[in-house]
Amino acid sequence: MAAAKKSKLYPSAAAALEGLAKDGQTFAVGGFGLCGIPEALIAALRDSGAKNLTVISNNAGVDGFGLGQLLGTRQIKKMISSYVGENKEFERQFLAGELELEFNPQGTLAERLRAGGAGIPAFFTATGYGTVVAEGKETREFNGRMYVMETALNADVALVKAWKADTSGNLVFRKTARNFNPACAMAGKVCVAEVEELVDVGQIEPDQVHLPGIFVQRIVVNATPEKRIEQRTIRQEGN
Repeated sequence: MAAAKKSKLYPSAAAALEGLAKDGQTFAVGGFGLCGIPEALIAALRDSGAKNLTVISNNAGVDGFGLGQLLGTRQIKKMISSYVGENKEFERQFLAGELELEFNPQGTLAERLRAGGAGIPAFFTATGYGTVVAEGKETREFNGRMYVMETALNADVALVKAWKADTSGNLVFRKTARNFNPACAMAGKVCVAEVEELVDVGQIEPDQVHLPGIFVQRIVVNATPEKRIEQRTIRQEGN
């Protein structure tokens, strides 16, 4: 008799990170600003107490929310990021020499994650040539233009946010909340997906699957995420 298939569904974010959140690990975390971030998983990682973490993410949330929570508790030793302008604590720690930063152009960061998931060890890009981004990196000329060699990114654990999943881990992202999430998922050795809705296998049309379940090992449902707005701009009354 075949063994019963183990469920990918976990009862809580803390349970989904059990055995995964350890000191010194590298996490790839989806999201762009506060859009499409795995809110519950980030909070659970904070509560795990794991420290000396390297985090690959487009940015580090804002002060007190998203990855900003892990900066506040000093659990992150290094960020591999693109945009860092919305977090005062990030800026303070970096300028004080308390936080390492590997800075990437945004497209380069996305491609480094994609390459990691695809098993491509490195690639050449013209972006960053002649700037501090290229310092210490191999450069090469192709067809009369200079390029910088960038290495792939992989993570011990990927934390991603999706709108919907089935029980096999096939994911559907909602509009711009897709952003870095698929690339992070593919670059992680283990991927934990936080989703708003869980359905049975077969209820997601194959052509609607954005990320196949082969890349997802654990699922946790967070049906009512806060979805905080990063910058709220409103019109003055009378204008």
